[in-house]
Order: sequence, then structure tokens, then C-alpha cells
Amino acid sequence: MTNFSRGQKGKLADLGLTAPFNVVLDIDSAGMVVDISCFGLDSADKLADERYMVFYNQLASPANEISMTLGGRGASFVVNLDALPASVAKLVFVAAIDGGGTMRKVGPSSLKLGDSVQFPWSGADFQDEKAVIVGEIYRKDGIWRFGAVGQGFNGGLSALLKHFGGTEAAPAAAPTPPAPASVPVLPAQQQQQPVSLSKVTLDKRGDKVSLDKRGGSKGFGRIHVNLNWNRGASGGAGKGIDLDLGCMYELADGRPGLVQALGNAWGDFDRPPYMRLAADDRTGRSAEGENLAINGDHFHDMKRALIFAFIYEGAPNWAATDGVATINMPDQAPIEVRLDQGGNQMMCAIAMIENRGGSMQVTKLAEYFSQIGRESGHELMDRRFGFGLRWTTGSKN
Repeated sequence: MTNFSRGQKGKLADLGLTAPFNVVLDIDSAGMVVDISCFGLDSADKLADERYMVFYNQLASPANEISMTLGGRGASFVVNLDALPASVAKLVFVAAIDGGGTMRKVGPSSLKLGDSVQFPWSGADFQDEKAVIVGEIYRKDGIWRFGAVGQGFNGGLSALLKHFGGTEAAPAAAPTPPAPASVPVLPAQQQQQPVSLSKVTLDKRGDKVSLDKRGGSKGFGRIHVNLNWNRGASGGAGKGIDLDLGCMYELADGRPGLVQALGNAWGDFDRPPYMRLAADDRTGRSAEGENLAINGDHFHDMKRALIFAFIYEGAPNWAATDGVATINMPDQAPIEVRLDQGGNQMMCAIAMIENRGGSMQVTKLAEYFSQIGRESGHELMDRRFGFGLRWTTGSKN
């Protein structure tokens, strides 16, 4: 792998990179919340089409030319330059701090292009900037090239969006009255929708957010729960830590149950319990992490769901995982819960999703459990939250 230094540039073809390839940003955030994004710019370095800003609220461009997976210490992009429209001449990869802190606190980090190029950088290169333009892939004279930028930026993600000519959606804009008949209206595919940067981060134990159904819908649509973490976290004996995602639930009729890989209790999306765990990645190395789908159109059939994670393999060390759970659903801001308060316990109760009169309430729990005597962490967590399940030893086949 070739190491680039700040300001160095090179042709992708000379570096052996052909589309599609991965772009991975690995960031030692030192406990700060860092949002990673890719801006697809035109020849004037402006975001001419806001569908080509790929970030936590928009994980792919229109035809998946750029797609993004959030990870424990950063994000991974799959880039297919050959499929990009001619209007996109540059891809800029940025990192911005959400909340307190500055870039000078960031530890050893890197941007990698496939297995060919690595650009190492750290907070030692910056002062009190809130963001950094890490690198860019750009087209010059018809040839795609990579540039290691490493340029600090004083504003956060909102300021970067403005800098690149994008428009941020207002948090709660009043409805726009219909245009008079004499005013021409652009076709739907040509209209530019402002970018919504809204995100809900539940920082402290007990923090809550309540959501109502949008647009008169009967439910919340497909609710996607993702668990991701730092694959490089040490789990002892040279092994990485493998986290498993699970859910204890109680239906509206009082029936309790469990969805998890242990015991092959995968669940069902279209029938009770109306939630399904994706096939477990038994290597613990999948960039997509662990995923649970909840059928929000049957939210009226649910009373509550406890989202949890446990360390299936590796020595328990929550502090090293940089774990994060993200709850996404249509027409709602993503909800982020970080697993940042544990120690050497095996289990973490992440968040509780509750049906409160048809509204959804999400509460950060961040409670950790270890086996005591013959009682497992599962049993202790169940007792704490009162689901009343019966327990036996299980394993992944």
C-alpha cells in the first residue's frame, strides 16, 4: 500500500485503482461525535445536485454510484466512478465534529482507497477547527485522480454544506402554499430538495425522544436498527471483539419474546413479533455491522422493544469498541445511541422503544450486565426490565 502525505496527488490508474473500490475513513475520535460525509461536486466545486451528498441522513446517491456504511470508528464508502453522471467532477470526503471538541483532539486516523493508497493524518495537523476536508477524488483532463488534502475547516457540517453551495432544510418549515398557475413548476426530477442535517443523538442515560407518525400514515414504515463498532478493538488473544445485536420485546397483547442469533431466534418481519434480525456475521468483520428490521406498520401490535448488544467473542471491553446503534425510519431524523459508558461487562441494554398511545418513545438506557453466579447477563437484564422470559444456555450453530 502506498502512503500519501498531505498535498500529494496521483492518478488512480497509476495506483492500480479501478471502479468500483472502497474508500474507508478510520478516525480516532477521542470520544467526540464525528460525522463523515462525501460531497459530489461539479466543475465549479459546488454541490449542483444535493442527492450527491452522501452522509448519515442519505446513505447513497440516486443510482448507488456512491454508497456509505457507518462504522464504529468512521465510515466506509463504495465508489463507482464509471457510473457517475458527467456533472459530478469531484468527490470530497470530509469529517465534522458534532457537538463539543475540536479537530486537534483527534488521534491517529487515516483515509484508505482500496488496498492501494493510505493517507494517515491526526489532530496534530490542526488547531481548533470543527471539520477537516480529508481527501478528494477528482477528474482532470478526463482522468480520475486522488488528492490527499488534510485541510482544516472552521465550521461544522452545516457550514461545509453552505460552503459547497448546498441548502440546508429548516428544522420545521411551514407548509408552502401552492404556486399560482402562472408560475412554471420544474419537473419533479429537476427540483432540488434542501438537505436535512437533522439527527437526534441521545447522549446521556435516560435521554428520550418522541416521534409521531408522518403524513397521516398508519405506522412508522420499516424501522432499521444498526449496530456497528470498531473492528480493531482487542478482544484478547489477538482476536477482535464480535458484538451481537438482539431485542427483547413485549407485544400489545402482553406476549414477551426474544430476537437474537443465539438459539436461531431470528424473528419474523411480516408476522408476530414483526421484527427480524439479519443473518449474523459470524466473523465479526462485516462493515455493515448487525442489523434488525422492525415492521413499523404494525407498531400498534407492539408495546415495547429493548434493543441490546452482547459480546459474543473476545474479552469484554466496551470502552474499546466505539460502538454505536442507529435507528432509522422513513421521514424521521436518525436516532443515534453510543455505547460509551461500559467496562468489562458482557451485556449492554442500549435503548428502549415504546408505544405511548401510538407515538414512539426512544430512551437511551446504557445499562451494562455481567453474569453473577449461575445467572447470565441476559437473565439479569430481563429481571431489570421485567419481560419475564425463561432462559437456557444457547449457542450459534
